[in-house]
Amino acid sequence: MELRVIDKTDEELRIEIGGEDHTFMNVLKGELLQTESVTAATYDVNPEQSGGQTDPVLSIKTETGVDPLDALAEAARGVQDTADNFTAAYEAGIDA
Repeated sequence: MELRVIDKTDEELRIEIGGEDHTFMNVLKGELLQTESVTAATYDVNPEQSGGQTDPVLSIKTETGVDPLDALAEAARGVQDTADNFTAAYEAGIDA
């Protein structure tokens, strides 16, 4: 996975996430939308100016005073926690 910041302000971030598709992006976007300080989160895999398929571009808006990179890090930890919990439940189910 390669990350490339396209635009960043105090409360907005646009970042390209190389090598990912809708599966990962939907999970990350969902976690971002559950993050209290995030006011908007979306992604696009085919921006009009690209002329065709691109790596996903994630857009995040946060409340005043909240760095969008911090919100992204919090959401990424949430995705990891969900994956860890799923793995533990799966392993417990196999051992049962």
